[in-house]
Amino acid sequence: MRRFIVDTDTASDDAVAIMMILAAEDARLEALTIVAGNVALSQASINARYTLEVCSDICKRDIPVYEGCDRPWLRDAYTAEWFHGEDGMSNLNFSKPRRIAQPEHAVAELIRRFENEPGELELITLGPLTNIATALSIEPRLASWVKHCYVMGGAAATLGNVTPAAEYNFWCDPEAAQRVLQSGMNLTLLGWELSCNDSALSDTEIANIEALGTARARLAIDSNRLALNALRNLQGQSGLALADPVAMAVALDPTVAVEQSFVAVRIETTSELTRGMSVVDKNGVSGDAPNANVCFAIDAPRWKSMLGRALS
Repeated sequence: MRRFIVDTDTASDDAVAIMMILAAEDARLEALTIVAGNVALSQASINARYTLEVCSDICKRDIPVYEGCDRPWLRDAYTAEWFHGEDGMSNLNFSKPRRIAQPEHAVAELIRRFENEPGELELITLGPLTNIATALSIEPRLASWVKHCYVMGGAAATLGNVTPAAEYNFWCDPEAAQRVLQSGMNLTLLGWELSCNDSALSDTEIANIEALGTARARLAIDSNRLALNALRNLQGQSGLALADPVAMAVALDPTVAVEQSFVAVRIETTSELTRGMSVVDKNGVSGDAPNANVCFAIDAPRWKSMLGRALS
């Protein structure tokens, strides 16, 4: 049984990713840590706790939720309500969850849990890396305590979704992303572009998920309706690209990644034109030491099969 902590700025696609790990038979979610990003910290926490309640049929454990950093390190906050809706969930305006967040700060809890069980827990990040970078700045040994960290962030093919050069999570807090990349942590980077093209859900595939009839399937599709409109009308995608669930699929089953390399990666922090860009040295021309495993392609049918099983 693999054990995970998930760091998330929970909005619509994060919620689907959380449902996937809760449905996985060989994975145990130990805690959720919340960071500001897609929406403000308080709303992300509400969305995470609501998602856990929707999954009460498949997860009887009380999974704790810890709230963390409410803004990027050096930048103004830039939320993505234009993509996810005012509540981050396509304006479903669901009732407030009954469960409450834990009083401990997410950063302190991350340090405590990984220090208590070094090499035992894996980390999955679905939002800006502010919590993780802050924890590393307080306790650099965290990098060696994390068994492996799967990062949904960046765009290895320079196919940005917030600017032409950058993916949102890294663009939102590029200094934090660079701090994590420099930490020596065992990292796998899973860029936004992996969820596009053949990996995006077609209208037929969306309808098939709706036909499953479960509360999880309904939440997965209904919460992403505004995202689907934005993807089609603003970003030119043909279907529903779910970056966080794709990253979760690889974290849960690394064989979903069919092309990957251990390469040198830097995050641009000084240029406004390319702020947050993942500079991926696939051909080894920089002379920099490799610092991350970067996934360049996935098995799209396999990831979609995992999603269907998780929501059924």
